[in-house]
Amino acid sequence: MKLYVGNLPFNASEQDVQDLFAGTGAVETVQIMKDQMTGRPRGFGFVKMADDEAGRAAIAKLDQQPFQGRTLTVNEARPQARREGGGGGGGGGKFGGRSRREPRW
Repeated sequence: MKLYVGNLPFNASEQDVQDLFAGTGAVETVQIMKDQMTGRPRGFGFVKMADDEAGRAAIAKLDQQPFQGRTLTVNEARPQARREGGGGGGGGGKFGGRSRREPRW
């Protein structure tokens, strides 16, 4: 079972989170999400428990509990919403759809 863990302390490591969740059952993976630009933690992550029973135990024991000075939010992770389109940015605008960093030739 994959769990969403919110309101993580910004200085918490993946090992800290794994140690916390290991008290409720077998932990397969821990992933703390980080900002792509700065590499700094975003304050939430995901923990994959070995089975549903361990996941439910983790939710029951750790949701709304203090961890390193913050109150955790722990619940079952929802599937990521599908994103439409191919990315991109728009045309038009002041620079005709070009970034200022592009060469002008």
